[in-house]
Amino acid sequence: MFYTNKGENVICNLCPHHCRLGEGQRGRCGARQNIGGKLYSLNYERVTAYNYDPIEKKPLYHFYPGSTIFSFGSYGCNLGCDFCQNWQIVTDHNSFVEATTEDILDLAKVRGSIGIAYTYNEPTVFYEFVLDTARKAREEGLFNVLVTNGYINREPLEELLQYIDAMNIDLKSFTNEFYQSICRGTLEPVLETIRLAAKKTHVELTTLIIDGRNSSKKEMEELSGFIASIDPGIPFHLSRYYPNYRMKDPPTSVYTLTELKKTAEKKLKHVYVGNVLGYDNDTYCPECRKRLIGRFPQIRIEGMVEGRCSQCGYKVPGRF
Repeated sequence: MFYTNKGENVICNLCPHHCRLGEGQRGRCGARQNIGGKLYSLNYERVTAYNYDPIEKKPLYHFYPGSTIFSFGSYGCNLGCDFCQNWQIVTDHNSFVEATTEDILDLAKVRGSIGIAYTYNEPTVFYEFVLDTARKAREEGLFNVLVTNGYINREPLEELLQYIDAMNIDLKSFTNEFYQSICRGTLEPVLETIRLAAKKTHVELTTLIIDGRNSSKKEMEELSGFIASIDPGIPFHLSRYYPNYRMKDPPTSVYTLTELKKTAEKKLKHVYVGNVLGYDNDTYCPECRKRLIGRFPQIRIEGMVEGRCSQCGYKVPGRF
């Protein structure tokens, strides 16, 4: 789907790279190839990783807290982040099992799973498999969750959003320089994805914070201001970086994360810190500070009635 012919070449229109491919060439994602003047998805019905995960691992904190969801991924990615945590499955195109949409649906109906999370690698680069599966999952009454870098063109995104119940979108930085030098992409398409998705489905955002790279107070003021301009109730996750793949910077300071959380909370109602053991990530009412969702030692909704704070009536963003 989503390509045009230019003589013997094809131009992929799935993501903003718009790869121009000669015969036999693959796109930057490594998962789409020009074969005889047609663009083929190489990772259709190919699964590299799967598991039954807590919904909080996506991370989604305001979408049926405490639930389990069947999660799977394939291979390939249309960005090239130096700090990629799943680089092994992204780059290894030979280690997979074949699984049909029906296989995925069967796995999503057991062990208390509420649906399917398309995750681990970038799900938009196995777009056709995601779309076919999401359509059928919707018919079966299962939820569809997309964990994505948001680097996708508007037309395919709009087609897919019809079937997506929740998204966690990585907003890796609020500077184009970071995207270009560290992620091999650009910022604006991701911002456009966030704007569009927030109108259509439940959205939460995640930024992996790296000291000295995207950790300035000024950048966080601008980033949180952008989110607030869409909806200050969007849950925002600040995640701690650890050295991985090509990046060897030291782990992010917990102090940095705490200070950036304070900055973001000046404009946003629900900010969380991830990858830090023991950090208080309970959900509190931004109006009266009553605890709404406890997350340690187990998930429990304790201060909400029908999605509202039981003390002051604040409407909590999300689905519960």
